[in-house]
Amino acid sequence: MKPLAKVVVPQVDLKTQYATLREEIQAALARVCASQHFILGPEGKALEEEVAAYCGVQQAVGCASGSDALLLSLLALGLQPGDEVITVPFTFFATVGAAARLGARARFVDIEPTTFN
Repeated sequence: MKPLAKVVVPQVDLKTQYATLREEIQAALARVCASQHFILGPEGKALEEEVAAYCGVQQAVGCASGSDALLLSLLALGLQPGDEVITVPFTFFATVGAAARLGARARFVDIEPTTFN
């Protein structure tokens, strides 16, 4: 029996993404450092306004992390202790962690094996 071929899944190339935006990112960082408004400053407000416009919504809220964004989303939905959150097992642990933090239970559902969706 022939051994299975090794499959390499390429990771996100952040260096290439950064290189294309380097000047813009560095300028924004310099503005934040110069103003010392690391939280709730004008750069954060501008980002929220740009994201809201891009998404076609009235408001967007910046979060410290994706984990916080998941938690805020579940709070906004009114998730209560004992509620069920349906998700896939092929996910980052914060997906279930946000639900568990609110006392909800995760229910894992099957995924499509070729796309993991």
